[in-house]
Amino acid sequence: MDILVTGASGFIGSFIVEEALKRGYTVWAAIRRNSSLEFLQDNRIRFIELDLSSPVSLDKEIAAFLSYNKGWDYIVHAAGATKCVDKSEFMKINFEGTKNLIEALRRSNILPKQFIYLSSLSIFGPIREEQPYTPITESDEARPNTAYGYSKIMAEAYIRACHGLPYVIFRPTGVYGPREKDYYKMAVSIIRHIDFAVGYKPQTITFIYVKDLVKAIFLAIDKGVTRKCYFVSEKRGYDSRSFSNYIQRELDIKNVLHITAPIWLLKIVSLCAEQLSRITKKPSTLNRDKFNIMRQRNWLCDTTKTEEELNFTTSYDLESGTRETIKWYKENKWL
Repeated sequence: MDILVTGASGFIGSFIVEEALKRGYTVWAAIRRNSSLEFLQDNRIRFIELDLSSPVSLDKEIAAFLSYNKGWDYIVHAAGATKCVDKSEFMKINFEGTKNLIEALRRSNILPKQFIYLSSLSIFGPIREEQPYTPITESDEARPNTAYGYSKIMAEAYIRACHGLPYVIFRPTGVYGPREKDYYKMAVSIIRHIDFAVGYKPQTITFIYVKDLVKAIFLAIDKGVTRKCYFVSEKRGYDSRSFSNYIQRELDIKNVLHITAPIWLLKIVSLCAEQLSRITKKPSTLNRDKFNIMRQRNWLCDTTKTEEELNFTTSYDLESGTRETIKWYKENKWL
């Protein structure tokens, strides 16, 4: 069986590649010319350059591939942008890139058995914010309040409207684990004895360890489900201090100054960081999109369908996942 993984050089994509290799798939890693291959060192990996921004280039690249190979049995579309200098880039990368890929597959008549798309819980925006918080469900009206979330829901809408496309859409909550760089910054901050939280209203956050997300993806492949959408998350939620407390414990840091910033202050800092990003032409971790994500109070979601249809259970809770992540950061000299 041949599997194509887009975004293969990224955090989640590299773990999908590793699991596919373990399962004996012929693995094609879709990369860009400037992609880092740091986590794609296995000599069994076959590489293909795919320019998702250009339908013309995609047609040429796929035609060249098909001159020596058959199509792919499975495609996991993990490529996407989580932060951009210009908000319009989210639509170009997350929506138009997805549309370009699917249309190129159609033109070449090589739709796979399953087209698996990694979306996000962020498509729903801040809903069910009244206490006590209740899980977001598939039937809830999505109201994304970020450019990222909007680009993802537009991609979802396109995918679901594609007649005959055997899609599976995953909507993970916050994905963490080895190689991840944004949550890693929290560990760096704690080493400096500082931890930041935002807002005084209680917040319930949910997480999924990267290996558990990959597990869900391959369960969907094993069971052959199509035209389905799934939430992927631990069943339980955590308060805003839980993650930093686990990190602090694993790093054996005794004294940390915990600072809770008011929402209005975070907004000012986010706007300033976004302006600086435009000047430097480098994406910033903190921006208006991130501000809207951080001020959202309820990140619970209903995973019943995922558990029942895929027989999915998480192997990691936040404590054990943090332990493994910090261990990896130390062993690889990130910390």
